[in-house]
Amino acid sequence: MLTFDDALHLGCVSPEVALRIFDALPPLDTTALRGTWRGAEFPTGHPMDGLLSATGWYGKAFHDDESVHPLLFRGAHAEDIFPIDPARVPFSVRVPRHLPYRALITAARPLLQTPRYTARLRMTLYRGRVSATMIYDRQPIHDVFRRVNDRTVLGAMDARGFAAPYFFVLRQERP
Repeated sequence: MLTFDDALHLGCVSPEVALRIFDALPPLDTTALRGTWRGAEFPTGHPMDGLLSATGWYGKAFHDDESVHPLLFRGAHAEDIFPIDPARVPFSVRVPRHLPYRALITAARPLLQTPRYTARLRMTLYRGRVSATMIYDRQPIHDVFRRVNDRTVLGAMDARGFAAPYFFVLRQERP
C-alpha cells in the first residue's frame, strides 16, 4: 500500500488510494488543531483539484472549537493573510481553470473577507473512526482530519454534490 509520503511524491493518486491512505492514518482530537495551518492540495482527480492553489489559498486557523477561520487567503503581500466567508464562495459551481482566480479573489476581497469565524470543530464519526471535524456554518461541508505527524494532517472535505472527498494537507505554521 502507498504511504502518505509516496502519494505526495507521485503528485496525484486515485480517490480510492487517497481513501486507503486516509483510513490508515490515526484520528486526532480537536485540540490538536489549535493554531494556524498552511494548506496544500493532495490531488486525486477531484473536480476541485488545482482550484484552491490557483486562488491563493493559504490555509485554516483554529482558535478553539467554536472559533475557526476555514478559508485563509494570501493578499498582495506574503504577510497579508485574510479570512473569507465560505458562504460567499460558490463551491458547487464548476469553473474553468484558466481564469486569473488569485487576482479575482484579491479584487473581491472587500466582499469576501470577514472578521467572523465561519466554522467550528467537533468530533464526528467518518469512515468508521471518530476524529476532529471542521463543520462549516453555512455550507453543507465537513472537513475531517487524520494525523500524519505532530505538525501535519490529511483532510478529507466531504461536501454535498461531490461523489468523492476532496483531499488536502495542512501543516502547522504556529500553535
